[in-house]
Amino acid sequence: MVVERAVPLGDAVALREALVRGSLRAVEVTEAALARIGEREPSVEAWAWHDPDFARHQAKALDDYRASGRPIGPLHGLPVGIKDIVDTARIPTENGTVVDQGRVPIADAAVVEKLKAAGAVIMGKTVTTELALFQPAETRNPVDPERSPGGSSAGSAAAVAAGMVPFAIGSQTAGSVVRPASFCGTVGFKPTFGCISRRGVLAQAPSLDTLGVLAADVAGAAMLAEVLFGHDPTDPATAPAPPPRLLETALAAPPLPPVFAFVRTPYWERADAAVHAAFEELVGLLGEQCFTVELPPIFAEADTIRQRIQFAELAKCYYGYARRGFDRLSPAMQGAIERGNATPARDYIAALDWADVLNAGLDEIFERCDAILTPAATGPAPAIGEGTGDPVFNGLWTLCRTPAVTVPVFETPAGLPMGAQLIGRRGDDGRLLRSARWLATFVAAHNPEA
Repeated sequence: MVVERAVPLGDAVALREALVRGSLRAVEVTEAALARIGEREPSVEAWAWHDPDFARHQAKALDDYRASGRPIGPLHGLPVGIKDIVDTARIPTENGTVVDQGRVPIADAAVVEKLKAAGAVIMGKTVTTELALFQPAETRNPVDPERSPGGSSAGSAAAVAAGMVPFAIGSQTAGSVVRPASFCGTVGFKPTFGCISRRGVLAQAPSLDTLGVLAADVAGAAMLAEVLFGHDPTDPATAPAPPPRLLETALAAPPLPPVFAFVRTPYWERADAAVHAAFEELVGLLGEQCFTVELPPIFAEADTIRQRIQFAELAKCYYGYARRGFDRLSPAMQGAIERGNATPARDYIAALDWADVLNAGLDEIFERCDAILTPAATGPAPAIGEGTGDPVFNGLWTLCRTPAVTVPVFETPAGLPMGAQLIGRRGDDGRLLRSARWLATFVAAHNPEA
């Protein structure tokens, strides 16, 4: 099929409105996505599995459904990428490892069930690093193919940044949503822990694992996340709660301009000069809407604690991989498993208490602000061959189980994106997204080149 008109894929909300009005059909949106994938995929390599005919079949079925006059879902006709650690029935899910090569699940993960029920078009599976950890994947950064897209949600961030899909599913155990979003110049949203079911998703560290979304803008992230939120009795991290109104809240004007607490964190010196300069400029631009605060000294130990939990649980969750094919895992993965095996039970159990302790300190800050403002990464994307980046500015918030979102508001002189990360109080995801959208609009209005 030939696309007869340009269909921009970046604004998911505008796309949905056009699909609801009938001024766009699902097949047109899907063909636009396929054309973009055909154009960019050879240099980006964002997809672990992608079948154009499968996408077309879904889109036609959705158009036929709409023509019948029945009500359509909130994501009707919108293309989405799914990280290849999320099970998809009859579609390969190989978790980024040769040990799972040829693995085809018989059932969908909970989030895939929700995507299908909402009318989304499953465009394919996006590349992940090996078992969602350190080993770099083949994906390249769409902004600069000589740069890493980050990890572990490498393909999801790259697919969105390259304009192949308006949004994609990712996951974060340390910094695997926020950091790739920062490197690729997209929005990355990691909700409050326990808001999205992980049934059917590779478990690495269940005390930390959080599904998230990557999108071209904050509204798109809110729209996708809203569909995915909800209780699932098979995932004990989730709890019964009223349906969220994330998109409505994100699009609403705040009653007052939000106030931000600029937090350098104990790891500020690990950020490069570009990050220091960018935040100095942003804090100055925000003026009275921003104040600087230091975290209590105990936060200096948070990254060590997060790693202790992550690697201890990883060793348990990946025992089957070690048993079936330890020699086929990368040296980095082998080392992570061995590190987890060496963690004393005493230290691991004690580490689990830290989230509540740290949040007590954060609550005092949230009494004075709408969101914490902090770096999303230590700098712009590293060069290919230099790893997937340091998650030190993300792991603290994953440990605390707070919602986090990165907004692409910075750019280096060489044109590389960098994100500002915003942190909200646990359970206050809508307010965080509203503050993030306000910040993106504020910065754009003060950018002479915008």
